[in-house]
Amino acid sequence: MDIEAFRNFCLSRKAASEDFPFDENTLVFKVMGKMFALADVNDFSSINLKVDPEMGIELRERYSSVLEAYHMNKKHWITVLMDGELPDRLLVQWIDNSYNLVVSGLTKRQKSALDLM
Repeated sequence: MDIEAFRNFCLSRKAASEDFPFDENTLVFKVMGKMFALADVNDFSSINLKVDPEMGIELRERYSSVLEAYHMNKKHWITVLMDGELPDRLLVQWIDNSYNLVVSGLTKRQKSALDLM
């Protein structure tokens, strides 16, 4: 998966938006203002995704390309190296899981607004 495929897939999620809140290189994808994925646009060597803590442990143990998230809460985020080890189908699944995890944590009001979009 390259940066364009990653970007297009993230933006295809319902109400997803992109932003550069930290600097001009770190592209952040959000749903209802909450982050679900991020990557460096100049050096697309990894992505960060939100995970269930148990799943994060399992993925780090199973795949050498999955690490504790750099500069993020290591319990709830993983860094996935874009080194070609992982098939796109897994990356797509994990991006969806990240998005769905964020949506599940939205307030009732935010979920209602999302449903109307």
